[in-house]
Amino acid sequence: MEEVQLGELAKQKAGSPAVRDFGQRMISDHQKANDELKQIVQKKGALVPASLTHHETSRLEHLQKLSGADFDKAYMSDMVSDHKKDVREFEKATKNLSDPELKAFAEKTLPTLQEHLTQAQNLEAQLKGK
Repeated sequence: MEEVQLGELAKQKAGSPAVRDFGQRMISDHQKANDELKQIVQKKGALVPASLTHHETSRLEHLQKLSGADFDKAYMSDMVSDHKKDVREFEKATKNLSDPELKAFAEKTLPTLQEHLTQAQNLEAQLKGK
């Protein structure tokens, strides 16, 4: 959910067209993954959190105060660290999950997250060079 909301913010606040495009990709890819995960989890009788954590909310609020180049750098830095964490968690899930549906979801989603990480790192490097 956080990546979707931050992607919406990037579409509004980013100075760089590449960062806006990255934000749009976050919206599309993460919404699709969220919907798929929600279906799997609901079939199992569990609930998906309906709101952001306090930490996620404070990151969103911090980024809402920025715009242009300042937003771009902070957003891409967040996206790099967030996707590093996501990739680690999904790699662990592909090895350790016993539930076949959740394991398949992790295996299917991991390459997209790795792509996001590489793209975020490249954009962050470009922005630091400016």
